[in-house]
Parts: sequence; structure tokens; C-alpha cells
Amino acid sequence: MPFKKLHSDLQETLASLEISTPTSFQQKSIPVIKSGSNVYCIAPEDAGKTTTLILTTLHKLNCEAFEDAPRALVLVENKERALELYDAFLAYTKHNSIRVYVGHEHLHVDVQKSEIFMGIDILISTPKSMNTLFLMNGVSTSQLKIFSIDDAEFLVQKSTYSAIMSITQSIKKCQYVLYSEEMHPMLKRFESHFMEHSKIITTK
Repeated sequence: MPFKKLHSDLQETLASLEISTPTSFQQKSIPVIKSGSNVYCIAPEDAGKTTTLILTTLHKLNCEAFEDAPRALVLVENKERALELYDAFLAYTKHNSIRVYVGHEHLHVDVQKSEIFMGIDILISTPKSMNTLFLMNGVSTSQLKIFSIDDAEFLVQKSTYSAIMSITQSIKKCQYVLYSEEMHPMLKRFESHFMEHSKIITTK
């Protein structure tokens, strides 16, 4: 049972949320993500992808704050999804010291840089905003452990594809986990770049 081997804080939160049984997708994906591999997680809506992203990210960070540089990045399509995911993370971080921060293009980059500099553990952002931060040296990747991409279908757009390529070229080493409903050929192409030696988890 994947939940049994998660950090004790996460097990307590899952119990309080009355989530006791992992979905079929979670049973397959959580152990593989925990192993440290790059992973394509392909599953339909409501398979438990968002909860998997949250659980594996927090488990990777040991459910506690550490120094100032972010150790996890989460890329999302837009501001609305960024704020939704932030709220979802809060349900699992209320009782620990993990610091989650949301960045998007509607928030001035200098504000983001100064707030990130104060110390965060998880950065949730859009492609354009995150790429701007990277180009301006507004975020350190020295402590980065895991980079997740939520509902990655949006990366097939030319502008976002260029942004993710630029971002990942600035990162020396970390684990990448890409979540999507379909394995689009454009996403498969990432195997030649940052998704090398990746594994594919699917419920289909």
C-alpha cells in the first residue's frame, strides 16, 4: 500500500481527510516516483494525479522546511490552476513547516524575486513566469530535488514548449515527473532532453 510508506505527517493528513485507499494509478505511480526516476504519469481525470503530485513532492522534502532555496518546482498552465494547486497543497502543509509559494505573470517579477529570496520550499508557477525568473537569476536551483508538471498537455503550445526547454536547460540535475491524460508526441519528445531514462506509468 503506497500510503503506508509515506511520511507519517502525510499519513495523518490523509486519515484526517478520510482518504484511506489509493487509486489504481496511485498504487502504480507513487512507488516509482519515490524511487527517484523521471516519470511520465499518464492517467484520465479523477485518477488521483494531483494528490499524487502533492504527496510525492512533500514526501521527497521530508515534510519540513530547509534553508532558503526551493527544493521543488511545479509547473502549471495558468494563474488559476496555480492558485488551485496552492490551495490543494495547503491542506497537506497546515501542520508542518513547508513553505509553498505561487508565482505567475500577473505578479511583478521583482516582487516574486524578493519574496522567493526570503525562503521557500515549493514554487508553483506558470511557464512564462518561471522562465522570466530563471532568466533574471531570480530563483536558485542549487537545492532542487523534484520538478513536476501538472496537466502537461499545455506544453504542446509553441510558446510554452520553448519556455520549458529554456527552464530545464538551466537545471543541472533533478527528478522530473510529468502528469498528463494522454502521451502526446510532443511530450514524448522530452525523452531526448530532460526526461531521459524515464519510466511511463499508465492506467490504460
